Amino acid sequence: MDGQYLPMSEAKISVLDWGFLHSDATYDTVHVWNGKFFRLDLHLDRFFGGIERLRMKLPYDREAIASILNNCVALSGHKSAYVEMICTRGSSPTFSRDPRQAENRFIAFAVPFGSVANKEQLERGLHIAISETVRIPPKSVDPSIKNYHWLDLVKGLYDAYDKGAETALIVNTIGHIAEGPGFNVFLVKDGALRTPAFGVLPGITRRTVLDLCTEIGLPVTGGDISRAEIKGADEVFITSTAGGIMPVSRIDEAMIGKGQVGPVTRRLMDLYWQKHDDPAWSTVVVYP
Repeated sequence: MDGQYLPMSEAKISVLDWGFLHSDATYDTVHVWNGKFFRLDLHLDRFFGGIERLRMKLPYDREAIASILNNCVALSGHKSAYVEMICTRGSSPTFSRDPRQAENRFIAFAVPFGSVANKEQLERGLHIAISETVRIPPKSVDPSIKNYHWLDLVKGLYDAYDKGAETALIVNTIGHIAEGPGFNVFLVKDGALRTPAFGVLPGITRRTVLDLCTEIGLPVTGGDISRAEIKGADEVFITSTAGGIMPVSRIDEAMIGKGQVGPVTRRLMDLYWQKHDDPAWSTVVVYP
């Protein structure tokens, strides 16, 4: 923060920062596994794309931010970590309400790696509920810009908890499946994969699944998915930087497939973690 490395407990932002007051910020999160960043270049691409579209400016270029992220991990000593880079609108020295006069701020941190699904859930599959909550329309907030507008996702989570589920899927403005709190979703039917394409964040792990499918010859498309289609799928899994590829065994009252991790999901999970040792997909952290 502000050019300094400090313990997480000492990190603070002003209550006047528009990132806090108006959720006027963009961010990205990359993970480190066994001392290596996974697909760092793609995360940096998306982060700088969001900054440009939000008309923000940073005092650091791409190489400098990559170095800062490396230092956060190295100084923390974490071998597996969740690493976030953030740009907030900041605030105006004169308290102007004109966003053009705000001084944008950059923050980065590294914390121990965490997953959307715990060990038990990864073994038996997540239980998910579909909420009637509608995702923020893409004409209002561009979903390709990673943002903190999570009130729709949080409402969906509470709807899921009320139904006894572990996490949620919410729908898009045309009533089809969109995404969940911090994750994309895929279904497998008759050996082919499909993932929602409208009104969702184009996740890096989602992109990785598309790349893996191309590599091993699995058919995959992006398109509309109805509630009935996802409940009738042979397999369902979710994808996130926080956890990778994670199986789903139940949606609402419906058991997915045989109610266990399916063969396509298992194959992709194994390939996903194997790719963490591929130099083309990973960047080694330089520790002191």
